[in-house]
Amino acid sequence: MTPEIITYLTFGGLLILALIFDLGLLSKKHSHITIRKALWQTIFWVALALGFFVFVWIEFDRTIALEYLSAYLTEWSLSIDNIFVFILIFSFFAVKEDQYARVLLIGIMMAIIFRVIFITIGIVLVERFEWLLYIFGAILVYTGIKMFTSREDEVVTLEENRVYRIIRKVLPLTPIDNSGKFTHRINGKRYFTSIFVVVIMLATTDIIFALDSIPAVFGISKNRLVIYTSNIFAVLGLRSLFFLLKGAKEKFAHLQQGIAIVLVFIGLKMLIEFFHIKIPVYISLLVILVCIAASIVYSMTVANREEKNNTVNRDIDLH
Repeated sequence: MTPEIITYLTFGGLLILALIFDLGLLSKKHSHITIRKALWQTIFWVALALGFFVFVWIEFDRTIALEYLSAYLTEWSLSIDNIFVFILIFSFFAVKEDQYARVLLIGIMMAIIFRVIFITIGIVLVERFEWLLYIFGAILVYTGIKMFTSREDEVVTLEENRVYRIIRKVLPLTPIDNSGKFTHRINGKRYFTSIFVVVIMLATTDIIFALDSIPAVFGISKNRLVIYTSNIFAVLGLRSLFFLLKGAKEKFAHLQQGIAIVLVFIGLKMLIEFFHIKIPVYISLLVILVCIAASIVYSMTVANREEKNNTVNRDIDLH
């Protein structure tokens, strides 16, 4: 049995055990997820991903392990941006809090299926047409620059969302959530509930994010194992991150700029390979770590400073 098969089997076994554990903690119907529970669950998923990194290091070598860690950190940081869109979707459709865990689980499972399909197609295409990597690199540079220069005051509205507009045109919808069911009968006619729409929106939103994140992983590694496992581990941690970050968008206001720099770096890394210039994996990992950590620290520092200023201003107004 080859090391790759052993690693895939280990990953699959870990995944099944982790999902059983996760379902027991978070998916009980009508359960309330506290920040404390979400924190422990986030720690669990991150620890599992890092444990797999150690396993890959032992089973393969340092290079593949560092590629996996770089890819995972990139996907994980991009998923934080994804979370804030999820929060917007839940707010827009007025999803009841006791439905959050179940809806997120279904949406994320669908997202994993779609990602596996996209990654498989991407691997086949890149193996046949290697020049596609340069196009991926150019897309990442463009996306990164656009993300870095986007204004904070830009308003995101779901009313004009293309997927939502298609769903409204194609399917009969009702705003009733029917206790979390996907359909509801009115006068003998079957309607799709708001919960059904939310699940579809979650899955398609992740697909849109995957259009950036999957090419980024191709820029870090060409190894199939690295690409699949880093993506799946990052997506599986989305649900606990949702409960942890819900209501904390202001604390990560500048994370987007850090992610943008990472995307530009990976894109340029892919493009300069045309001139046979290869950046060592440990440098890539260092750049990703510094950009993500610096943007999170800066975001939290600015948020805390603004909070203190607001408190001082309120005290002055009261006096």
